[in-house]
Amino acid sequence: MMKLQKSLPYSFLLILFFSLNTAAQEVLSLEQAFEIALERNYNIRIVKNQEQIAGNNYTRGNAGLLPSLDLRSQFSGNINNANQNLRDGGEVELRGIHNTAFNTALQGSWMLFDGFRGQIRYRQLEELNSLSELNTRISFENLAGRLASDYYFYIQQVRLLTNLQYAVDLSKERVRIEEEHFLLGSGSKVQLLQAQVNLNADSSRLERQYEVLSATRIRINELMALPDLSETFVPADTSITVRKDLIFDELEKDVMNQNASILAALHNRHISEYDLDIIRSRTYPYLSLSSGYGFTNNTYQSGGMVDQQSWGMNYGLTVGINIFNGHNQRRQIQNARIELENRDLSVDRVKQETTASLLTIYNAYTNNLRLLDLEVQNLEVARENLDIAFERYRLGALSGFELRGLQQNLLEAEERMLSIQYQAKMAEISLLQMSGRILDNI
Repeated sequence: MMKLQKSLPYSFLLILFFSLNTAAQEVLSLEQAFEIALERNYNIRIVKNQEQIAGNNYTRGNAGLLPSLDLRSQFSGNINNANQNLRDGGEVELRGIHNTAFNTALQGSWMLFDGFRGQIRYRQLEELNSLSELNTRISFENLAGRLASDYYFYIQQVRLLTNLQYAVDLSKERVRIEEEHFLLGSGSKVQLLQAQVNLNADSSRLERQYEVLSATRIRINELMALPDLSETFVPADTSITVRKDLIFDELEKDVMNQNASILAALHNRHISEYDLDIIRSRTYPYLSLSSGYGFTNNTYQSGGMVDQQSWGMNYGLTVGINIFNGHNQRRQIQNARIELENRDLSVDRVKQETTASLLTIYNAYTNNLRLLDLEVQNLEVARENLDIAFERYRLGALSGFELRGLQQNLLEAEERMLSIQYQAKMAEISLLQMSGRILDNI
């Protein structure tokens, strides 16, 4: 019976494991988890709001290209006392003279020319809006990478759990066999106790594995921002499939054209270039237009008039140019040029760092693919070896110590294979993220 169980494909065991839990748990694919995270994740919601703010700021009015129009009203008054000495020698005493004034006006102004500053600022706002959209994409890609990493780690840990469960079942069978041998007089108490010790050790590892699974599931629920972080689910995938078709030259081309970090560095470079142009625009003359229409009503308690109303329009043109401002203009231009040079250096640095990461990760990717093929072969050999050894153990031709060693070899081979498989998958995800493809392959 144990040989039959051992010969079953591990994918079947995983499907069996999932089927026993599916009745009480939701089946969740990586794509579904990502869709939920895009809607609920707090960081994503924050960056979306920031993108909306940048979009709201991208207007001609915010750039100073549109006129402004104000409606203003004012009421004021004064209460005075006065002593007047007239030329004919008379005297007049005025007490509590209350004069009032009310005016309302519609006033508009428009900067007709300011050295193209408004046009430059408008293009800069467009660049800031594009940078905000790119930052949102970066957050999406980072979320996809983290979620994929935890999702496939969870699958890896489920596979390890299945392997450990099989190890526990095998150790239980070994204890049962040792008990039979001991009762029949063909075994020893020492062998029985050693089998029990090994069973306890395997059971302890299994319990710790449940803890790892729980922690990983909580991390995934946190990324999805679920109200109940303890909610359970079953991954839709039962194994980790690693792509083997990623080509370095294609990845390198996509990195240079689509990598989010490089694109962000280029956007920041353009923004600094616009900062320099804005400072330079201050050397140009400026021309502004103002005009308005107003109404004024004054009341008097002294003098020859009781009240007075006036209304009409006003207009004006203002022309000016800055001649000298303490060399601040020159200083600001020099600093802006230095900042622009720093942006150029940042672009080159990001490109170099990204290329270095691409080379490193791609080497790890190809090496893990080679190791994975080797470890799959080793795993098959270890499984077959344990199959044969267990039958010999049942017949008494193999000691429990030797069987335990072969059992440990199988567990280690399984763990190595799953570890390399996971590392290869993480390298694949990193390569897709660096090349800007991850959102299309989630």
